[in-house]
Amino acid sequence: MARVLVVDDEKLIVKGIRFSLEQDGMEVDCAYDGKEAIEKAQEKEYDIVLLDVMLPEHDGFEVCQAIREFSEMPIIMLTAKGGDMEKILGLEYGADDYITKPFNILEVKARIKAILRRNSKRPGRRSHAENNMVVCGDLKLDREGRRVFIQEREINLTAKEFDLLELLVTHPNKVYSRETLLGYVWGNKALDSGDVRTVDVHVRRLREKIEPSPSDPRYVHTKWGVGYYFRV
Repeated sequence: MARVLVVDDEKLIVKGIRFSLEQDGMEVDCAYDGKEAIEKAQEKEYDIVLLDVMLPEHDGFEVCQAIREFSEMPIIMLTAKGGDMEKILGLEYGADDYITKPFNILEVKARIKAILRRNSKRPGRRSHAENNMVVCGDLKLDREGRRVFIQEREINLTAKEFDLLELLVTHPNKVYSRETLLGYVWGNKALDSGDVRTVDVHVRRLREKIEPSPSDPRYVHTKWGVGYYFRV
């Protein structure tokens, strides 16, 4: 069963797309603004994201760019803007396809099925369960269940601690600045405040919970003068 995230602030459009896709046996989640879309994409790995460009909170380009920081899930942009520049922008931000409104729902479904067929033929494609369980040495992270285990012992993390660890674990060896982590995990409002100490506090607490020796970390490392990264 394909899992689809539909993102549009026009609820009637969302309702229509959802009904049509569910008729084809797809599992559909919905989001009505950019912030909600990013949060849902972080919580669950989707087979397709249908993403409108004109959204409150964050526009579709910003959402697409944010999702590309932690996932390669396919994204189809939906927009009333039909200009070539908007299409180019969408593709440059990481979209896989582009459909201009008003659209025929049959075309949308055809594009979805084409991407699903293409992805299913990729060598080494993992099952949904495997995609949602990340294993790094003694550490296991269940993305869907939002649970973390060290040597089979469950570690109780707060929501933000889990979000922070998930982003780092799913992009091993990639260094994130404190500002970038603040924006992705806490949102633009926190970023506007500029208080990156929030990140430092959460990293310290996270290390106290998952590291055998927090002062000599095995998992979450510091790149001095830059930020943090998860080392495998």
